Amino acid sequence: MGELRRASVDRQVELTDAALHIIATQGIAALSTSRLAAQVGLSTGAIFKHFASLEALLEAVVARVESVLDATYPPAALPPIERLERFIEARSTAVGNQLGILRLVLSEQFLLALPANGSARLEACVQKTRAFVLRCLREAQEAGEVRSDLPAEVLAPVVMGTAQMLALSSAGAPRRGAQARKVLDGLFVLLRPPGGPRGARRGSSS
Repeated sequence: MGELRRASVDRQVELTDAALHIIATQGIAALSTSRLAAQVGLSTGAIFKHFASLEALLEAVVARVESVLDATYPPAALPPIERLERFIEARSTAVGNQLGILRLVLSEQFLLALPANGSARLEACVQKTRAFVLRCLREAQEAGEVRSDLPAEVLAPVVMGTAQMLALSSAGAPRRGAQARKVLDGLFVLLRPPGGPRGARRGSSS
């Protein structure tokens, strides 16, 4: 029984990931049970064994987005700069592998197509991300590792935008690692206090 349940959960994850792929490449209007079935090589009837309706599938997609994004937050015990760096790396990789997440979160059209509470849950994901980034920046400013001549509220969109750009540029890019490292190092140069930080950033390539 446990094996069957695990197999069903695995299939649901496969289906929600396939739905995110369709959303990323064709738009949410293109998402249907027949198109999803063709994407994963199942019959339409098999889809309904896992999701009672298209709305139930969309609710599962939202839950999948929440799960993927939550997994990108590093341990709270890490120093703020290391926490921020690990977050950007994990978030850009995770979203780069599932560009449908970015389209859902950033597109008002897509949000409106979700079930009633779906858009609110995705908006909560955005706010959680912003709160995390702000907390890291403020702690790093207090430690003298991030410039304090600009408020964290001004720096946060730069950090979040960098993560989004890295996610978009990562899809299918064979040299992503080296390029991402340069962009990430450049971001931390911009964040560095005038005259240099009081402590060296861990993992810096300089």
